[in-house]
Amino acid sequence: MPIKKLVYFMYWILVTNAFSDFLFSYMCGVFDLFAGDLLFFGHIERMKDQGSESIGLRSVLLVSTLGYFVDVYDLLLFSVVRTKSLTDLGVAEEDLLTTGLYLLNWMLGGMMAGGVFWGVLGDRKGRRTVLFGSILIYSLANLLNAYVTDTGTYTFLRFVAGFGLAGELGAGITLVCEMKRPDRRAYGTLLITAIGLLGAVFAAYIGQNFDWRFAFKLGGYMGLALLFLRMGSSESKIFLKGLENPVAKGNFLDLIFRRSLALRFLKMILLGLPIFYVIGILVTGTPEFAKEFQMKEIPETGTAIMISYTFISMGDILCTYFSQIFKSRKKALALFLWLTLGGIVFHLNFPPETKAAYYFRCALMGTGIGYLSLLVTFLSESFGTNLRASATISAPNFIRGLLPLVVSPLFLMLNGPLDLVPAAVIVGLVCTIVPLILLRYIPEEYGKSMDYME
Repeated sequence: MPIKKLVYFMYWILVTNAFSDFLFSYMCGVFDLFAGDLLFFGHIERMKDQGSESIGLRSVLLVSTLGYFVDVYDLLLFSVVRTKSLTDLGVAEEDLLTTGLYLLNWMLGGMMAGGVFWGVLGDRKGRRTVLFGSILIYSLANLLNAYVTDTGTYTFLRFVAGFGLAGELGAGITLVCEMKRPDRRAYGTLLITAIGLLGAVFAAYIGQNFDWRFAFKLGGYMGLALLFLRMGSSESKIFLKGLENPVAKGNFLDLIFRRSLALRFLKMILLGLPIFYVIGILVTGTPEFAKEFQMKEIPETGTAIMISYTFISMGDILCTYFSQIFKSRKKALALFLWLTLGGIVFHLNFPPETKAAYYFRCALMGTGIGYLSLLVTFLSESFGTNLRASATISAPNFIRGLLPLVVSPLFLMLNGPLDLVPAAVIVGLVCTIVPLILLRYIPEEYGKSMDYME
């Protein structure tokens, strides 16, 4: 990496580090203002050492937020540089799509395998252990991605990167949820996802404006820098207390074969159906849908992704805020599922004529699916300490896996006898109505103590 770029990179790390720490303190003050806890606007108190909300919590929040930023950067980077990187490796133009999907499926396969591995490890050895192991693996895989010369090595490293990426979000949110007070824990997870999701915007910018090999190197260097920042992070007291309990920990098979746990786990996963339907089908398929809409100017996929993820971050903030106002996870999730349904119907039944109108629809749908923060918080609250990491770490990766395993096959099956838009409408209705129905049969978890075992 050139010295000038390295200096810019280190400066970015320092600025982002300070910004995240400040934003957490400021955000807590703003939310408290809405809740009536502060008397004067602008009087933002630093978090005091009251039980779980301590200096250790701020450290965990900082490294988890920046870690998820790098996680999302790497996750979306391949989609941005897919064409450039595969062309550079000698893949023929007619094979770019199939080869790209092949690599993407291997990465998602790695994430699903990694979700189980890191989840079990988090319940048996600690949440902090996962934060160290996951970032080390995907950072090294990213660095090595910059030096590949053939698609076979590229495929293997995408699998390894996916395996490492799988542990990041769930481990960070599990740790934060266990360290924060029940009435404030959603604020911490909000910060992780809202700032972290901006990694997609950063990936779109870097991938479009720099060489693809440099983009992978940057992701690797960011991850290794954060590895050192994590040296000072602490373990959850709830987890440490749970070690004294003789009950079995990290038994992932319980989430599959114990009927009550399996149904709860499956319902939580299916609540995420609309998220990757919107991103994986509607937004990623921007060129195809724009042609179907007979648009004169075709919107850019990279821009559509960037706008969608920007508004997903905004949706995360709003969804968490409404959850605190309603004192309910379910009501806030239902509100945003209905917003997502409305956005999908509007997008597909009232075709845009201009790029601006198309990007507006991406923003609307992005806001609607901006409930990932609250969903993962809900997940973490729904399982006992001995299975919490297994559920919280694996579920987001299984949600991602719904795209190649359920959503895409259903869409492709319908797209044969039906045109593109009618097929997308049917799949969109299924992906939003099913979660709305399931939500009625999931118990509310707002304010629940997390100090219990399954």
